[in-house]
Amino acid sequence: MKPFYIFLFLGVSLSFAQNKIEKDIIDIEDKVIEWRRHFHQNPELSNREFKTAEKIAAHLKSLGMEVQTVIAHTGVVGILKGDNPGKVLALRADIDALPVTERTDVPFKSTVTSTFRDTEVGVMHACGHDTHIAILMGVAEIMANNTDKIKGTIKFIFQPAEEGAPPGEEGGAKLMVKEGVLKNPDVDAIFGLHISAGNDVGTISYKPAGIMAAVNSFEINVTGKQSHGSTPWTSVDPIMASVKIIDGLQTIISRESPLTKEAAVLSIGKFTSGVRSNIIPESAQIIGTLRTLDYDMQAQIHKRMKEMIPTLAKAYRAEAVVDIDEGYPITYNDPDLTAQMLPSFEKVAGKDNVILMKAITGAEDFSFFQKEIPGVYFFLGGKPVNTPRSEAAPHHTPDFFIDESGILLGVKTFIQMSFDYLNY
Repeated sequence: MKPFYIFLFLGVSLSFAQNKIEKDIIDIEDKVIEWRRHFHQNPELSNREFKTAEKIAAHLKSLGMEVQTVIAHTGVVGILKGDNPGKVLALRADIDALPVTERTDVPFKSTVTSTFRDTEVGVMHACGHDTHIAILMGVAEIMANNTDKIKGTIKFIFQPAEEGAPPGEEGGAKLMVKEGVLKNPDVDAIFGLHISAGNDVGTISYKPAGIMAAVNSFEINVTGKQSHGSTPWTSVDPIMASVKIIDGLQTIISRESPLTKEAAVLSIGKFTSGVRSNIIPESAQIIGTLRTLDYDMQAQIHKRMKEMIPTLAKAYRAEAVVDIDEGYPITYNDPDLTAQMLPSFEKVAGKDNVILMKAITGAEDFSFFQKEIPGVYFFLGGKPVNTPRSEAAPHHTPDFFIDESGILLGVKTFIQMSFDYLNY
């Protein structure tokens, strides 16, 4: 049974026009689900979304839009001009899948394999980007059929490589911005959503200001002096120095960061050194991730890492060099624009289903768009209501599952936000 929704479009004053759009939305649900299942069954990795892009571009062209392709390798942009002048709004969906082998038993399960970092892997939409594509394609179709009610222009941005470009390549939102996706015509604001396997179907979760963390990967290379394991006094042990560095880094978070201001997380994901039990090696490598929700805290943690790491290594007669990458910025919802869009959320989902959330320490490259223009990013519930949150498979896992009955709310939300932003 399809869920029943009430629609109130402030951007459309005539009841006939309002009823037409409501009917268009209801009628498109089956098509959106069909698209979602197609993309789920045919996933492609970051910067390799060739067939995905072809299908998106063909759909946008069939709607009579100006369509741009090969943006940031495989990105697609559709430009829809309303019949009346106004602002320029962008709506974004990410389109890449992950190197995950699917374990669900849905009939449209992915059996696709590919190569990721020289390893044969399964490929799966284990983060819901297939739903994002289908939602935005549905929005594009409905808006293209109602240009007489649009004041301004909408850019439909289908972005590749949100999960990160392959080593040695550029990609994602950062490259799209670099290639001018927010220009010609210049975009005034941008909206994005993410399906959530942990939030109930029918809900929308939002937060003004920082909603997702900035992320920095870091690599530490420690150099010592190799020796036989039976005579450690003739060595400079890079493993011992590395252990002290790893331990010391956690004190930057636990003893130096004002965690009542914002959260911060530092995790070590890889530590490698040595080849034999009886050889103290010459070098060691530590790789980790840093997540922050405040730029001043991020800068201070970077500063202390660069001070602490070589000093700790020197205390054990070793040398250490740290490299911290640029990473993703904070996913920052413009507070004024978020407040402006809050009634849009409440109109489509109902006030009780719109949830003010806490920030999370995941990261999103939608933040590169928000560095340039005001934006709002929110979460759309995708968990079956009768499934306890503790039993819902997390994103990026083989058992990731989305209840498709919640997808139509994403279509409605983007449409409501678009009318409310452009027409008022």
